[in-house]
Amino acid sequence: MRIKICGLTRAEDAQAAIDAGADALGLVFYPPSPRHVELARAARLALLAPPFVSVVGLFVNAEPSRVRETLEAVPLHLLQFHGDEDDAYCRQFNRPYIKAARVKPGFDLLQYALDFPAAQAILADAFAEAYGGGGKPFDWRLIPSERPKPLVLSGGLDAANVGEAIARVRPAAVDVSSGVETARGIKDAAKIRAFIAAARAAANV
Repeated sequence: MRIKICGLTRAEDAQAAIDAGADALGLVFYPPSPRHVELARAARLALLAPPFVSVVGLFVNAEPSRVRETLEAVPLHLLQFHGDEDDAYCRQFNRPYIKAARVKPGFDLLQYALDFPAAQAILADAFAEAYGGGGKPFDWRLIPSERPKPLVLSGGLDAANVGEAIARVRPAAVDVSSGVETARGIKDAAKIRAFIAAARAAANV
């Protein structure tokens, strides 16, 4: 089980995630988001990551030049795309990537995964009109038990429900942002610790 703490904007929050045992740190490069970080700050946050902790950059329908500029400035290990990007767009940066799916009734997650053959994983999030995640859970029964790719579960997770989510879905990883915050973009170290502890406990059952 891998655990990502996303939407980090402060050094103390990134360090809290690292200290609690997070496997990945998420940085948002989507200007409309309250968790958006400028390149200089993102570079400083990324440098906090110790060996074997991944730094993930989240983009939404970004111009390719903007993604390349970000890659030149920030040492990202993995790209995460939350918009209407197709597989060709995602592959052009020669960097491992995961693709977010906004899940709702009638959504074909299996076909979606097949549409992104180069993706490392598919991230299942709740459907929302806004891009980048809505911070709300969805009906986990919509996720098929047999999947062609590893699944990252996101959407409204917190320390109270992540155990049940893992037991039901058995994802390869979980991704949390608002569920460990006191305000948008401001993380809570105690909530981070509680979330990671709950996820690890559920994964070991």
